[in-house]
Amino acid sequence: MATTIQISDNIQSVLQGMKLFHRESYNDVIGRLIEDNLELNEKTKKDIAEAKARIRAGNFVAQGEVERQLGI
Repeated sequence: MATTIQISDNIQSVLQGMKLFHRESYNDVIGRLIEDNLELNEKTKKDIAEAKARIRAGNFVAQGEVERQLGI
């Protein structure tokens, strides 16, 4: 079922600039954005879980140590 939504001229201009080809629909552009966002969220969740596991295992370097090594 299709529906109509209202978007500002600015948002329409941004969506227009995100089209991969001239005749791509805004629906397709929005769909890609949603897909990218969901993938990013899943990847971020995985990365956070891995970082927590490393911290619990004591497998990390403190920020101060990294700064010392880099001479910052």
